[in-house]
Amino acid sequence: MSKKNPSMKDISRIRIIQFFMIIGYALIVIASVTIVTRLAVRKTDEVLKNKVLSLTSSLGVQMKLNMDSYISRMENSATLAFGEKSSYTYDASDPNNDEYEAINTEKVITDKLFSLCIMENFVDYGIVYRNNRTVGKISNATGSLFGDHIFTELEKMITRPRTADGWFTGYNGDFKRIYYVKRVHENAVIVISFYSNELEQVFDNPETMADMTVRLVDHEHNILYSDDHDEIGKPVPKSIMKRIAGQTSASFMDDDYLISINKSGDWYVICSIPTKIILAEKNDMTRYIYMTGLGAAAAALLVGFYLSYLLTNPVKRMVKALGMKAQNDLLTGLLNKLTFEEYSANALNSSLDSENRALVIIDLDNFKGINDNYGHAMGDKVLSDTGEMIRSVFSDDDYLGRIGGDEFCVLVNQRKSDIKAFREHVAKQCDTVADNFKKLSENNGCKVSASIGAAFFPADGKNFEELYAACDKALYNSKEHGKDRYSFYDETHDKGGEGQ
Repeated sequence: MSKKNPSMKDISRIRIIQFFMIIGYALIVIASVTIVTRLAVRKTDEVLKNKVLSLTSSLGVQMKLNMDSYISRMENSATLAFGEKSSYTYDASDPNNDEYEAINTEKVITDKLFSLCIMENFVDYGIVYRNNRTVGKISNATGSLFGDHIFTELEKMITRPRTADGWFTGYNGDFKRIYYVKRVHENAVIVISFYSNELEQVFDNPETMADMTVRLVDHEHNILYSDDHDEIGKPVPKSIMKRIAGQTSASFMDDDYLISINKSGDWYVICSIPTKIILAEKNDMTRYIYMTGLGAAAAALLVGFYLSYLLTNPVKRMVKALGMKAQNDLLTGLLNKLTFEEYSANALNSSLDSENRALVIIDLDNFKGINDNYGHAMGDKVLSDTGEMIRSVFSDDDYLGRIGGDEFCVLVNQRKSDIKAFREHVAKQCDTVADNFKKLSENNGCKVSASIGAAFFPADGKNFEELYAACDKALYNSKEHGKDRYSFYDETHDKGGEGQ
């Protein structure tokens, strides 16, 4: 008998098995792609939010420090007025004043105040007496605003008894100017004012956070400054207020806003940005992952890895840009104090005792005199030039930081095995720094020098705290022996070298 062909029933059964095998495989692939994609998106969300929150917090702190520095500069400007004795001894309200002598005295005071006023873009810089007489620069707008009660109203702005001064704005609803008032004596106060929009130079957003709104707010939650000038003088929006109520220093992120708040004197610096804006690129990419992943089930693993790369790459670029602004000192471009200490501590903790490293502190001599005699603009230029000079002297492998107003620090990372050669290398770099300060002095037309202290790992310290303490003692030794020199740390401080 001839063999029979398989029955149609058997063929159908095989086709059914093939169909279910294909469907089962397809479901496994789709499920795998979906699970892997969702896990990747969730992890990226978590990392992104934590990193952005951390860097936004750092940016908020930097804005707060900028505001503190600006306030300090304004207060110092007022203190400079006391350099003329007649500024704080003369009383225009004294009925026994000789008219001729009073005119001459007020001219001397006015000349002094005007010479200081040109250093900054002040609206007002003058002294107001109890009888409402004024000397210096008192604008017509200020005179009209306070009228015949100018002394009485300005005196009310002195809210800090210990320092006999205070800050104020919003008088009669006028938030265009910010006032600083300091008592001269019981019958006189000195007043400085500037337009609130001058704070734009203080609150300068990085491009990656261009959509962030920065506000300066008083204790009554009135907006003194905002990127949106229409907000000035108005209360903080309720959507922001309910999230910062009771907070003085915090950063947080919810579904609607990313916010940081930091206290600066009597005021608060509040940075906010809608969450949907900062995460917009991430949300677009998430949707793209799901759509493409389902459509490319046959190549799920390769497509998933590729799209994960597309998702994380833009995030890395944004995080890197924010990190540079938050890690670096805005004036010099060097590492800021927190970042320098973190990097240096990590490097030292991971170093072997056989490796040689050195910590160098560079402290400008008599820097306050440059600010006092040449103005803060010159002081900022000297600091910026010093940062450029330090970059030119030390290697790209070294950590360079600005750790104080006029103090710089370097962790020398060239690990020469011969300690003698390494010490000679550091000594040569210190000599070069001292020589370059002479060139810097010539370029800026003012005397600039620095005292330098250096300490070596592991002999002088095995971690950052120990090494910094030793380096600080070496710096103190340089200061004690006439400045404009460098010293290496040891127990007797009998080693070191003078800047040539």
